[in-house]
Amino acid sequence: MSSPSDLRYTKEHEWIRVEGRRAAVGITDHAQESLGDIVYVEIPTVGAEVARGEEASTVESVKASSPIFAPVSGKIVEVNAALDKNPELLNQKPYETFVFVMEMSEPSELDDLLSSAQYEALVGKEAQA
Repeated sequence: MSSPSDLRYTKEHEWIRVEGRRAAVGITDHAQESLGDIVYVEIPTVGAEVARGEEASTVESVKASSPIFAPVSGKIVEVNAALDKNPELLNQKPYETFVFVMEMSEPSELDDLLSSAQYEALVGKEAQA
């Protein structure tokens, strides 16, 4: 498993790519692998305010349904409409396919997220458990 080093990660297996005050959010390769074939993505509402750790979306696979949590607080300003018709994009290109983009209200919350190395160590521990 290789997690891109330009991203930050949550313990719940979301990634976040920051550009200024905007941040794209998706699920990690580990998450999509654990879920299996993704068949549906609940697209959040543009304009919705979400707090860090709050459920912002849901992804459903042939195995399970799993929430996608907001890694930081802010307003959803863009969604990936392509996931409506092609949810499998999350399986095919997990680090290139975002679910939503946020305008961060508390950029300092990024300090609480994991680096690539920390995330890979977390996944390694989970695999051993």
